[in-house]
Amino acid sequence: MPPVVIDLRAADDLRDVVLEAVQALAQGKLVAFPTETVYGLAARALDAGAVARLLQVKGRKPGHALTLAIRSAEEARDYAPDMPPLAHRLARRCWPGPITLVLDDSHPESTVRRLPCSVREAVAPAGTVGLRVPGHSVMLDVLQMIAGPLVLSSANRSGEPDARTATDVVASLGDDVDLVLDDGPTRFGQPSSVVRVRGKQYELLRPGVVPEKTLRRLAGLMVLFVCAGNTCRSPMAEVLFRKMAADRIGCQLGELEDRGVTVVSAGLSAMAGGRAAPEACRVMSDRGLDLSMHETQPLTEPLVRHADAIYTMTRVQRQTIVAQWPQAAERCRMLSASGMDISDPIGGPVERYQRCAEQIQSELKARLDELEL
Repeated sequence: MPPVVIDLRAADDLRDVVLEAVQALAQGKLVAFPTETVYGLAARALDAGAVARLLQVKGRKPGHALTLAIRSAEEARDYAPDMPPLAHRLARRCWPGPITLVLDDSHPESTVRRLPCSVREAVAPAGTVGLRVPGHSVMLDVLQMIAGPLVLSSANRSGEPDARTATDVVASLGDDVDLVLDDGPTRFGQPSSVVRVRGKQYELLRPGVVPEKTLRRLAGLMVLFVCAGNTCRSPMAEVLFRKMAADRIGCQLGELEDRGVTVVSAGLSAMAGGRAAPEACRVMSDRGLDLSMHETQPLTEPLVRHADAIYTMTRVQRQTIVAQWPQAAERCRMLSASGMDISDPIGGPVERYQRCAEQIQSELKARLDELEL
């Protein structure tokens, strides 16, 4: 029987399409989804029969692991409870998106253990599991509504070209797929980048949408300092910490990002494009550091999401960030390890800026060790 093909671009209500896809998967059917990379063929991971059929349709050789499509970066912990900070970093910055993370599957509390035995063999045949959060709204909605993850593979026979359109899917799989969601050509038209993470190291197993150079930047450490206006405290912390980090690593300031460390600052009430306070520039200049080119920026969701460590100058600033972005609570703390606010020197004499800089520098030394640079 030919597959049902639904054109998402012509659908009156995408919620109806999502419900139909969820129902098909719950009935053990195979559904082809558009993603940002190529079209994917999915089965419900809790349905051993559906996954066995997917393997048969694909013609996949034993030992070649299938990917699990999950809901979010936060959910990855359920499947790899001891995933290293580097893996958390890539998941937080890249998902939803075109990266598949391959992680150790050795933890006894992994949700992979709850899958049927034959499904575990299909997704984790060699002690690792591949996880991905696809960057397509319809598939994400389906994942939110269905119990468990989806087993996902490219929607083509093994050895054939990847399917970049729904027409490609039907031409390759024919009657072996039950439902095809058509959203036209995929955005990137090439597979996801597959990245194996072990401890503090990663390996690009399969080149894809994300090139090696971009992956290297995404894998780096990002430290974010936050104050109110981003004119004095957080910019001073930024340049001071950048110098301390470069000294610790043993590189020049201009080489720091190439060595995997990015340091930025922002303000909760900052305007974009302003300048640092003249007094802050003077105090930093006395230390051989340049703040003259600093441009203020407001704190944004991408900055919070990408940062590995967020340091605020006051308790209230931390509370404000955590209230707006609860998922950042573990990564957000006061710069002062003792919980003491670092007072705002704005409007005061240069001596007040000097004392503020000394306090910041003292606190940064402890944070430098904490970050294990």
